[in-house]
Amino acid sequence: MKRYFTVPFILAALLAAPLAASAQERDNPAEKINQLIVYGDDPCPASSDGSITVCARKDEAERFRIPKPLRENPNASVNQGWTQRVKAYETVGATGVNSCSPVGAGGATGCMAQLINSAYSEKKQASDVQFGKLIEEERAKRLTTIDADTAAEQARVEVLEKEYEAKLKRERDGVTQPPPPVGNPPAAPLAVPPQP
Repeated sequence: MKRYFTVPFILAALLAAPLAASAQERDNPAEKINQLIVYGDDPCPASSDGSITVCARKDEAERFRIPKPLRENPNASVNQGWTQRVKAYETVGATGVNSCSPVGAGGATGCMAQLINSAYSEKKQASDVQFGKLIEEERAKRLTTIDADTAAEQARVEVLEKEYEAKLKRERDGVTQPPPPVGNPPAAPLAVPPQP
């Protein structure tokens, strides 16, 4: 009887994974992100072709070692802080609803919440690389240069528009001699704006 109930759940899980991946691709379809870990003084490869390259730097001694989060047990009592130990003492003897204990009515209802809270606290205290933060910093750095380039391009376009309007006015008035330029001439010809 159990096997009939597990098959729909397995199928739902298999179908949900590609949907989540396609949702990420819909947000930024052309954006490619390279996440690399470099060791010691190794250079971080430069971004190219509109991709974002994010490098996390670790010590040279870590190059050929097993990653630190996998070397030791984070749940061992030796690796826990005193605040976690005190919280464990506070829940000793807790029974009833949301207590995650086999004693009392509704004792098992708090187990999922306890697992979720412990997972988030482990993630918050993890010493592993957090690529999400590095990617956001790289995006912010790119956006600052895009804004500066856009402002310079807009200034050049406005100067060209003023010159064009002055030229049209001269042609309508019948003046053949061109007056001096309205503003500073553009430093460089219009270029294709940078692609993010």
